[in-house]
Amino acid sequence: MAKTSTTGADLLDHPYLTTMGLFFESHAGLATAMERRLAVEADLSVQWFEVLIRLARTPGHRLRMSDLAAQTTLSASGLTRAVDRLEAAGLVQRTACPSDRRGSFTVLTDAGEQRVMAAVPLHVQHLTELLEGIFSPPELKQFAALARRLRDGVNPEAALASSPECVE
Repeated sequence: MAKTSTTGADLLDHPYLTTMGLFFESHAGLATAMERRLAVEADLSVQWFEVLIRLARTPGHRLRMSDLAAQTTLSASGLTRAVDRLEAAGLVQRTACPSDRRGSFTVLTDAGEQRVMAAVPLHVQHLTELLEGIFSPPELKQFAALARRLRDGVNPEAALASSPECVE
């Protein structure tokens, strides 16, 4: 698949370059569309929704900050600021990690669970509007499997953080 040439001009049509360009352009379009709808319909930023949905989908509704960081698109400092704001809003709380005095858990509060669960149907409807007609059900299943394989290969910390063994 890869060309043997190493000059920049010869690599402009490299399939990895093209594929990643398409991937990032798709991500940018989805992020923009989701940001608008979540803000208007659920009064949530994409960052807040991303944190809340990760916690809602995790058994016990809690994750170590390091695992939460691995599963989101936020930098460590960006995640800390987001969790600070979510905590001030009463949607999450931090608790000490009993097995690691340096670590802490971010825990979804009842108010946070209510907020994200109210947003989920709106978000799924929006995703349906965006993706229906682009992928058939088998293609969507294949795309999810390929995306998981890509994630596992390039972000093994997120794959580990997503495993049931990771949750204490």
